[in-house]
Amino acid sequence: MKKSLIIILAALALSLTAAAQPKAIGIRGGLGGELSYQHYLGGENFLEVDGGIFGYNSLAIVAAATYNFMIVRPDWTPRGEWGFYAGPGAALGTWTDGSNSAFNLGVGAQVGLEYTFWFPLNISIDVRPMWGFMSHGLYGSYAALGLRYAF
Repeated sequence: MKKSLIIILAALALSLTAAAQPKAIGIRGGLGGELSYQHYLGGENFLEVDGGIFGYNSLAIVAAATYNFMIVRPDWTPRGEWGFYAGPGAALGTWTDGSNSAFNLGVGAQVGLEYTFWFPLNISIDVRPMWGFMSHGLYGSYAALGLRYAF
């Protein structure tokens, strides 16, 4: 009974801690569109997970994750909060150009600037180059604009 109570209390404390961390959900778009989710991990660093569809001469479905370090938070405005961030990441996806298709796995990085308003809106601009291992060389290197609801 005592062990069960300790396990239940530990699980409750862990879930409350996870729920207390700031999060943001929204869209990120450049040459395509992605659903985007950010989860702050304790301090100012955050995990960003994105998934979406891209296309210029071909169609690609890509999922990417980056661990971003908040480098600096300049005090440029009296309201809201600015932040420069960068971090490593990985991606996987599939693409087709009509007659050819392939699966790809890649690594890369993300560098960006964000602004969180005094109301629950986060806007960012970033670049996330990714290098593929299986089919393409460089893919996904473009500037993207993100709009997220922060909660």
